[in-house]
Amino acid sequence: MAVKIKTQFGSIDISNDVIATVVGGAATEIFGIVGMASKNQIKDNLNEILKRDNYSKGVVVRQEDAEVAVDVYIIVGYGTKISEVCRNVQDKVKYNLESMLGVTANSVNVFVQGVRVIED
Repeated sequence: MAVKIKTQFGSIDISNDVIATVVGGAATEIFGIVGMASKNQIKDNLNEILKRDNYSKGVVVRQEDAEVAVDVYIIVGYGTKISEVCRNVQDKVKYNLESMLGVTANSVNVFVQGVRVIED
């Protein structure tokens, strides 16, 4: 599926992969996130073998009515306040989707899949 935006000059189709890449890039910039948890093991492992960047790792995009629902699976660093990290992810993802793509996120669900100890 893709998001379709109608303008006076024509239509714009934005694929779910583009949305997932924008979401993944926004999420990895947040302080306290040390990694993204994989939801599609085969695809993510293949990208790792081929040494390709995969910003969409740990992101699931779903179409709901005319809007988009996003699930983000993250791994946080030990010692950070998890609720604050999740709130920052939600705010940043919604802002980036609206400013970069003009897409409104109906919901941004953040799933913490693990906590990793960061060595100094």
